[in-house]
Amino acid sequence: MKYFFVTILLALNTLVYPQKQKSLIPSTPSRAGDYFCTWNIQGYLSSYLSSPAQRAEMTGANMFGHGKFQNWVSFYPKIRKDMTFVMDDSWDIPVNEDSRDNQYLGMVEVNATRFPLFTGTPAGRMKKLVQAVKAAGWKGLGGWICAQEAPVAGTVDPKTYWTERLNTANESGFAYWKVDWGKQSRNADWRKMLTQLGRQYAPNLVIEHATDEHFISIGDAYRTYDVENIIAQPTTIARIAHVLKYKPTGDAKSIINCEDEPYIAAGLGCAIGVMRHPFVGNLPNGTIDFVFPPVGRNLKLRLDEVVRGVRWHRIAEPFGIGSDNYQIDNQLLKDKWTVGYRDTWGSAKVGDTLKASAPARVSRGLPLPLVSATDAARPFVLSSRYANGAIAIATIGRGLNHEYVTEKITIEQHIPDINHPIGIFGDYASLTLVLPQNIKADDYKIWGQDLAGETPIDITKKIIVQNNRITLPGDVIRMVGLSAKTKGDLSDPGLVVKFIRINNHLKISKYL
Repeated sequence: MKYFFVTILLALNTLVYPQKQKSLIPSTPSRAGDYFCTWNIQGYLSSYLSSPAQRAEMTGANMFGHGKFQNWVSFYPKIRKDMTFVMDDSWDIPVNEDSRDNQYLGMVEVNATRFPLFTGTPAGRMKKLVQAVKAAGWKGLGGWICAQEAPVAGTVDPKTYWTERLNTANESGFAYWKVDWGKQSRNADWRKMLTQLGRQYAPNLVIEHATDEHFISIGDAYRTYDVENIIAQPTTIARIAHVLKYKPTGDAKSIINCEDEPYIAAGLGCAIGVMRHPFVGNLPNGTIDFVFPPVGRNLKLRLDEVVRGVRWHRIAEPFGIGSDNYQIDNQLLKDKWTVGYRDTWGSAKVGDTLKASAPARVSRGLPLPLVSATDAARPFVLSSRYANGAIAIATIGRGLNHEYVTEKITIEQHIPDINHPIGIFGDYASLTLVLPQNIKADDYKIWGQDLAGETPIDITKKIIVQNNRITLPGDVIRMVGLSAKTKGDLSDPGLVVKFIRINNHLKISKYL
């Protein structure tokens, strides 16, 4: 009989303590509206010599070819299936028409001179291009849309004009419209019309608006717009904080797209519009890449953080504005960047100081995180509770003088439970999760996994549990959150933590 109970105990231990934990990241692609946009890779190829030169690089040969700096559809192999590939300015314009005032702006048809391999009707060309991009592994295809009817079409009825193009998008499976500048760019009625027609004729098409923060209330997505990368983080956080007060109208989803800031996106429930690309170093003409300068964060050496931010959306999807359950710190932190040679694409000169301020803390669906530090160099701290209960916390470093500063501080975040995944982004001295009730450490197995990797790590013994407080030391966050890093990548850590409750042990030892 004793051996019988020993056998039962061993079997129970196998059930209670699994020998191998499967990946904490679902294999199913994200349904978020994340995308990669080609504007900066167009700029890179043209060495940013002029806007017409940049537009001229938007071609099928560059997207699918195998020459130097081509084959753009091969980017981001780990997350292509999670993102839409968005062709930027001039995909729908003849190759010899590349000025900002040309007559084809707003045409929204796959142009045969740029994509000669895709023949047929406008809908047929678009469908073939969509299929080619999907065959390369992307979730879908989208495009930059000039906010106007193309002058070359003559005098047209706007509703008829856009209904025709929306039908083409629907028939071909075109996934995303990045609606930007143009004659109607600040016309709210025009953008409302476009959105309403889209709902009717292309219900699966995401229509993104920009240029005026009020437009967040009317569409599927709102883009926080262009930033200079040396001060992008405070600028982006401030813009997000400023639009949280708006409310969606009708059936608007009103999701914020914070462009190329994946950890800000994770911390504040936003979608990502990726602009960085893997072509590192100087521009083809030998000059410094002033859009992604090799100073500060050096974004082109931070591709892992894109992977982590996008894969987080497999766990928790971005969510729209509308709830009053958000908190914005009254205290502002100010970044100050002393401009060096080719640090920026803007008008600032060497020696100028660029400044940008943002709230020190912002949260959505959670109380503001508590921070120990009071010095001016401390990081921004962001946190959110997603619609499915998942929680994300992010620290965002600072651009100060002429360097990127990532000070590690002690942070506490009150959360309602540990029943859902927790995403942790950035560096910390320690992160303490504070629950509304006490828990017992012996009741849980705790796993952590780099969001760029596939292997969970048992961190149960590395976590400190005291009553209702769970503390993750900063070195554990860094160890796990960089365990799958790419060699040479500079990204800050990004991981998911999951608490798995262990069934109560059967007290059978007394029978042995």
